[in-house]
Amino acid sequence: MRDPDIKAVSAATYAATADHFDDPALSFWDRFGQETVARIGLRPGDRVLDACCGTGASALPAAQIVGGTGYVLGIDLAEPALALARGKALRRGLTSVDFRAADVERTGLPSESFDAVICVFGIFFLPDMAAAIAELWRLVRPGGTLAITVWGPGFMEPATSAFWAAVGAERADLVGGFHPWTRVTDAAALSRLFPAAPVAPVVEAEPGTHPLAGPEDWWTIVLGTGYRATVEQLDPAAAHRVRAASTARLVADGVRELTANVVYARATR
Repeated sequence: MRDPDIKAVSAATYAATADHFDDPALSFWDRFGQETVARIGLRPGDRVLDACCGTGASALPAAQIVGGTGYVLGIDLAEPALALARGKALRRGLTSVDFRAADVERTGLPSESFDAVICVFGIFFLPDMAAAIAELWRLVRPGGTLAITVWGPGFMEPATSAFWAAVGAERADLVGGFHPWTRVTDAAALSRLFPAAPVAPVVEAEPGTHPLAGPEDWWTIVLGTGYRATVEQLDPAAAHRVRAASTARLVADGVRELTANVVYARATR
């Protein structure tokens, strides 16, 4: 897939995934969103931008910390995800958070207007990652923080390998066609994307796993992540066979958890 296509496909895919984004099988969104927020030391009254915010996995916990005297803005291109985020904020009584459709590469927001800018599992969907990070850096006030979180190597293995093997049996041309989360998966590569700063970014790679309550959790994960882009290109019968084959592989191998390695980076302006 050509880099310029990544953003458009990602926006369409994550609009479709919104129906599964908050399912229990995808609790890793909230888990790592909250962890990213916990690492940047937010305080009451802070102004925060959450880029590629999805359904609010980072923006909502940030809003709880900054309180009524602060402000959180979540931006994304997937309007169905934003609608879910607005509903969650309303139910939680969070009045200092807004969600709007906007392009991370061209936010139109004033320079140095946020105490913290965060982007969790989103930067790899942008064609020019370094340029996108530079735009986010522009929005950070002096003394503020930019935090970027990406997946580490081996995302959701061994289920990912089982999925691509099953896809290959149906449509070999689709194998590996859309998996932008593999564009940056290690600390050194992520660090190099950051603009020059007075203090080098702190980059931490942390191994982890994600539990499966049962093999069908895997298919819920497929439908609620970027793998959905591949499934959408299969006819219904082929998609059913991919589901059956990949979940059967997990059952045969007794898989109870999946790899969920994460790389956290943060820099102070």
